[in-house]
Amino acid sequence: MTETILKPHQKELFGHPKGLFILFFTEMWERFSYYGMRALLTLYLVEKTTSDNPGLGWLDSKSIMLYGWYTMLVYVMSIPGGILADKVLGQKKAVLYGALTLVAGHGILAIDEMWAFYTGLALIILGVGLLKPNISTMVGGLYKQGDIRRDKGFSIFYIGINLGSLLATFIVGYVGEKIGWHFGFGLAGIAMLLGLIVYLYGQKYLVNVGNKPTEEDKRNDVSIPRLMGDLITSPINLAIVVLIIIYAIYAGFTYDGVDSWGYTVLYIFIALVAGIMMMIYKNLNSQVSKDRYLVLLLSFLIVIVFWGAFEQAGGLMSIYTKTNTDRMLLGWEIPATWFQGLNAGFIIIFATFVAGYWAKRKLKGKEASSLFKMAIGTMIMGLGFVFMIFAASEYNAKGSSGMQWLILAYLFHTIGELCSSPVALSFITKLAPVKYASLMMGVYFAATGLGNKVAGVIGESASEFGEYAIFSGITIFTVLFGLLVILLLKPLKRLTHGAEDNERIIDEAEGFELTDN
Repeated sequence: MTETILKPHQKELFGHPKGLFILFFTEMWERFSYYGMRALLTLYLVEKTTSDNPGLGWLDSKSIMLYGWYTMLVYVMSIPGGILADKVLGQKKAVLYGALTLVAGHGILAIDEMWAFYTGLALIILGVGLLKPNISTMVGGLYKQGDIRRDKGFSIFYIGINLGSLLATFIVGYVGEKIGWHFGFGLAGIAMLLGLIVYLYGQKYLVNVGNKPTEEDKRNDVSIPRLMGDLITSPINLAIVVLIIIYAIYAGFTYDGVDSWGYTVLYIFIALVAGIMMMIYKNLNSQVSKDRYLVLLLSFLIVIVFWGAFEQAGGLMSIYTKTNTDRMLLGWEIPATWFQGLNAGFIIIFATFVAGYWAKRKLKGKEASSLFKMAIGTMIMGLGFVFMIFAASEYNAKGSSGMQWLILAYLFHTIGELCSSPVALSFITKLAPVKYASLMMGVYFAATGLGNKVAGVIGESASEFGEYAIFSGITIFTVLFGLLVILLLKPLKRLTHGAEDNERIIDEAEGFELTDN
């Protein structure tokens, strides 16, 4: 009998493909650069120009507005990034070019000039749009359909994301706040360069995923111009898109604010995406695919709600931490940026436990569907704002609030995120039609971006309604929304036609055993 020799890309590490760990470290350094920027952005914008470490001196509302647009565009650009990968580059090259663009963007941000600030932000938006959806699609491609290890693989990948976030918050946050904002921005670029080096080194472990599309792939893949052409011949769908576009133009002429035309472009974009989504549904060949597609679209709504609440962390909660929280510990004032690191730290501590809990629950035959996890995660995250209500009450009474409220809020936000976010990534790879896989991943990140914009809009309104009202509203809405999803769970699961049921069958047939290791 001849011995089977595994090629490098076929070998495994800790029960998972080695390529997972290459993508893990690439994404870790990419997230280091992104979350380093995120930790500093609003604080840099609101910092007075007369301080020892001068910022731009913007109003809180204007700063949160820019934060909302920036974080939305970072993720919305995932749609063209996914399409470009599907049609021209392949995911592997798209990730490479995205990393190069990010290195350039963060390098330019190190220059203390306004043109450099806006140019750097633009390059980061383009770079993340290329890298983010495609590296996640490659993770899914490392596993066969129905492989029960997929969810845990995404959870491991998610630890990489948050390890980068944790390191960035402490290192970039400290350098930016205490030494100089632009030194922090430049340090984030160095981290992205490390991620690029790791990615180039690990190409031998990624041989079978993310390759340039073949001519047959291109013929079978989605054609956006064709879908738009189909839209023109579909009167009802076309009417919906035209009505949204008319409203968008009306909004541009009538809305107050410097960003009114930004909303016009956003609504037109949403209209076109809605048209594409409707045409994809119409072109699916089987009712099973159509039903699963509808559930997938609903999951995007859950994503928008989740991130619309969660992303207060980088905007409203960041400013609240800086201005309203007593951060003194043993005579030393803790940097405000460090509190954003609580989320990443808690993820690293609890990610394996949460993933293991859900896996064991599934193997015992208890409810553990992706939609259920996402609903529970949204509710737990929303309950974290109860502690921010306590913080706001204490601030109103005493003029400052304790750090314990922030710590508890971030803990609940983290548990909710672990129940929801990595599961949502995996859910897309299970339900999305194969030829639309990267596009659907792009739409997922666009939904995340819209959630970020919602977070910005909510945060802006705090100057009018106050933090107490905002935190209370978020809590009530997210809990009620999660309960609604749970009430609709049975019919929604029927529409998935057992897309997740096969995982247990494979587990029993092939002898996979889940552990907490």
